[in-house]
Amino acid sequence: MSTAPLNTAEHSDIEDVDVVIVGAGFSGIGAAYRIAERNPGLNCVILERRDDLGGTWDLFRYPGVRSDSSIFTLSFPWEPWTRREGMAGGEHIRHYIGDTARKHGIDRRIRYRSHVRSADWDSSTDTWTVTTETPGQSTTYRARFVFFGSGYYNYDHGYTPDFPGMAEFTGTVVHPQFWPEDLDYTGKRVVVIGSGATAISLIPALTEKAAHVTMLQRSPSYVLSGPSVDPLTEAIRKALPRKLSHVLVKWRAALFEGLVWFWARKSPSSMKNFIRRRAIALLPPDYPVDVHFKPRYNPWDQRLCAVPDGDLFNAISAGRAEVVTDHIDHIDATGVALQSGTHLDADIIVTATGLQLLALGGVNISIDGTDVLPQDRFVYKAHLLEEVPNLAWCVGYTNASWTLRADMTARSVAKLLAYMNSRGYTHAYPHRGDAPLQEKLAWDIQANYVLRNPHALPKSGTKRPWNVRQNFFADAIDHHFDRIDECMVFGRAADMRPLNPPVAASATA
Repeated sequence: MSTAPLNTAEHSDIEDVDVVIVGAGFSGIGAAYRIAERNPGLNCVILERRDDLGGTWDLFRYPGVRSDSSIFTLSFPWEPWTRREGMAGGEHIRHYIGDTARKHGIDRRIRYRSHVRSADWDSSTDTWTVTTETPGQSTTYRARFVFFGSGYYNYDHGYTPDFPGMAEFTGTVVHPQFWPEDLDYTGKRVVVIGSGATAISLIPALTEKAAHVTMLQRSPSYVLSGPSVDPLTEAIRKALPRKLSHVLVKWRAALFEGLVWFWARKSPSSMKNFIRRRAIALLPPDYPVDVHFKPRYNPWDQRLCAVPDGDLFNAISAGRAEVVTDHIDHIDATGVALQSGTHLDADIIVTATGLQLLALGGVNISIDGTDVLPQDRFVYKAHLLEEVPNLAWCVGYTNASWTLRADMTARSVAKLLAYMNSRGYTHAYPHRGDAPLQEKLAWDIQANYVLRNPHALPKSGTKRPWNVRQNFFADAIDHHFDRIDECMVFGRAADMRPLNPPVAASATA
């Protein structure tokens, strides 16, 4: 993308690159691969604030952490997953990302302990100045393009409600996002507050050492058991070459997950009955399924929690774990007092109470010194922000594996960079004109972490190309027939026109 040499005479302490990628998780590693694949001459650097790659899978180290969707759709489409299980553990996923980065030389582009603080666009040179904090110093990069693969939540702070009396508890309180390596829960009584994917994957693992584990929930979630190793998937992988089988298994898994979601949305009552019957079959006779595993909402209003080989149900059936559905009155020195009058004795309280949304990693974005708030901008084709030049962000689906959209985003950005290079353009940004655009939330899922801050992420319109859909197959078709210049402005530094502020939305859905 270096159509003209960058002037470094006055800024010898600034490192010049073509593309800065923020984050070395699935999104960042995938973007580096796709950009190099289509634009082998570009110089990319990956800025990772942590000490190692992996992103979410390096951060989350709690017992039992695993993917909550098929690993065959979560893994890179260009690098086969070789293990047998369909829902993979966090350690194996972390090793897979690292092995993939090393195999393709992507690890050599990563600058660790580089916390990106700001990115300012200079319209006179069509470059981003990206400032990072590293231990003991500040490092600056100047880039033609910035790709944010930093996820959608706050890495520094999980969400924990203000439970009355928490300061009185004499045991250990831990949030899964910051699980201590030295936490010994052997023989301990553990209360896990929460009923989402984190709690449901954590509890079976805790029961292997803990004396007893209680999942305390205000309301139930939908929990569906499936096999950890799928026989048909195994047959395909044994019969066909690795790369071909990986492609077929990926699309089969994506289709299956898509059909489950479609079934849930079109016939929620039958999906409810199916999930309920599965739970009844795996739990002890006369177990109060409708108390602990019958949510008030419809399936896929929130993410469906999958448990491989029924491990949560097995732990409950064996008496190693129990579910309590109640509201917390307060916490005292020895445990949790509930509004029903029950007291849950605990040595350890785990607050599996969720995440906090954060767009673009909380990086301060500005154009010619004027701050840009991502949540005030509409999203173009789910990865570009209106009127913001040469910047992409990557966010996955709420109802399917993250990498399905992350890879699509990476390929779109690689295609855009190639298009710009071939025509000598130095800037590109989406522009929707003066016509009002009806707004809807980019994430329509009713998860608590979304409901707590529904406007934390950039906005979605209701019509393409401004509509952020949760439909991989529709997006895949659009991506295949994509017209790269649709609602786009291209140009060179010399004829860069002033950027106009976005037009206010006409309505909020």
